[in-house]
Amino acid sequence: MKATDLREKSGDDLRELEKSLARDVFQNRLKNFTNRLDDTSAMRKTKRDLARVITVLREQSLGIARKGAAKHEHAGHGHEGHEHAAKGSRPAKAAKAPKAEAKAAGDKPKKSGASSTKKTAAKTAKKGEAK
Repeated sequence: MKATDLREKSGDDLRELEKSLARDVFQNRLKNFTNRLDDTSAMRKTKRDLARVITVLREQSLGIARKGAAKHEHAGHGHEGHEHAAKGSRPAKAAKAPKAEAKAAGDKPKKSGASSTKKTAAKTAKKGEAK
């Protein structure tokens, strides 16, 4: 069941279909639990169909027009009128931020290794005294 086909149906038909699919989902779960369901993929298919119906109902209630609904209005099936971006074309990257440029230039002063060495030596001395 395709969403484009569902969009052509009326709201009443969709609500009836929703009830039917909800009942089918329940029946499939029950049959699966009792090991009487032959095709377990039917559970997934039915749940997805139900989700499609609910989505289309929600679209209709909000008044959202989808691109797929207008697809059938084209006379030809070619893609002449559609604008597609080239496969590798992406918008150019923005210039680096000033902070990134400062890091790259090495403007940030480095910490001296002596202070960290002193801290490490002090910790080691404390550990030795504790034993």
